[in-house]
Amino acid sequence: MRILLNRAFGNYFDLMKDVTLNSGMGEYLDMLNNKKGEAGAMPNENYAREINQLFTLGLYRLTPEGAVQTDTQGNPLLTYTQEDIIEFARVFTGWTYNDGKAGAPTQLQYYDKGGPMEPVQRYHDVGEKRLFNGAILPPNQPAEADLDAALRNIFEHPNLGPFVCKQLVQQLVTSNPSEAYVRRISAVFDNNGQGVRGDLKAVVRAILLDP
Repeated sequence: MRILLNRAFGNYFDLMKDVTLNSGMGEYLDMLNNKKGEAGAMPNENYAREINQLFTLGLYRLTPEGAVQTDTQGNPLLTYTQEDIIEFARVFTGWTYNDGKAGAPTQLQYYDKGGPMEPVQRYHDVGEKRLFNGAILPPNQPAEADLDAALRNIFEHPNLGPFVCKQLVQQLVTSNPSEAYVRRISAVFDNNGQGVRGDLKAVVRAILLDP
């Protein structure tokens, strides 16, 4: 609740990052103490799946109007694949509780919820990772660099604006918005008029003041 209050009129990227590193969310969706794959075990995919499906992009590719895109047979086009989730799961490894003392924990911590999660590099998957739109994270990056790049990769995805904006319109104004209404708000999400993407203050203003 504090994160949402602090970020409600800020930038969606900052909201994404705060939610991702919140220890409560880390517990709930299994990013907390998620380790790189070892001895045949794979990293937990829960947060990788939910941040894409629920928090940012949704299951299906959308038009700027929020309509589901389909192939020539009328089947919905998927936003991501299982392979994408595997790659993002590798990004979200090596994070644990803020230990409140050292500031840079060397092992996975338990039951200290004094701040956002912190990285433990030796538990982070440092291999090359392939994300959306052909983006490649190079090997041997710190956990922080991988996290920021992966969140930025999601943030720049064309689905983000219509997915988020349609739901905001539905919650704030009308449960069945016209495609033109969603398109106008998505355009503000993409660019607030000053070249800034994800400006929630501008988005909410546009939603409430739309003709």
